[in-house]
Amino acid sequence: MKKIAILASLASVLVFSAQASNNNTTAATEVTKPAAARGYKVDVAKSDVKWHAKKVTGEHMGNISLKSGELDVAGNKVKGGSFVIDMSSITCTDIKDAEYNGKLIGHLKNDDFFSVDKHPTATFKITSLKPIAKAAAGKPNHTVTGDLTIKGITKPVTFPATITVNNGVATAKADVVIDRTKYDIKYASKSFFDSIGDKAIYDDFTVSINLTAKQ
Repeated sequence: MKKIAILASLASVLVFSAQASNNNTTAATEVTKPAAARGYKVDVAKSDVKWHAKKVTGEHMGNISLKSGELDVAGNKVKGGSFVIDMSSITCTDIKDAEYNGKLIGHLKNDDFFSVDKHPTATFKITSLKPIAKAAAGKPNHTVTGDLTIKGITKPVTFPATITVNNGVATAKADVVIDRTKYDIKYASKSFFDSIGDKAIYDDFTVSINLTAKQ
């Protein structure tokens, strides 16, 4: 009888331990379950994109509009996103002469540059977001990597960005340096035309982004 009682007690202990283990596993699973991402739509009216390009003899700058965009947010953190840029909306803000301004915009839209008739939009899709440790307030706090598509050509770009999420509103600010030659925009590039001299346009141009997105 003693043996039976001991075996019964041991079985009870094993069953209780197994149940406790299962309960702990369930609790741990519930605690670590990630929050579902929500789509925050970009408010194109409250967002702006500016461009700035330089050449040997000067520089030009202007605006371009977002057509649409969305940031994926989970637990007050941006996890991803994608954007569509309206290439036909490009403007120049530094040339005040209307005729000269129109000629520049027409040139930017033709096949020497962005081939807007064939490629009316450009896109960007975030593939990686890494927090920057000990980032100061108001300074870039993430390193963003994503796929940028211009003229149907997709290349990865990486840049620092300042990203915040507060009360259902996400904001993102960044200066993105783009090498235009990677997208088959070689016009007046010294990388391809050695003898171009002071008519050269630098390969890199900067796109400054200021986004606002809401639930």
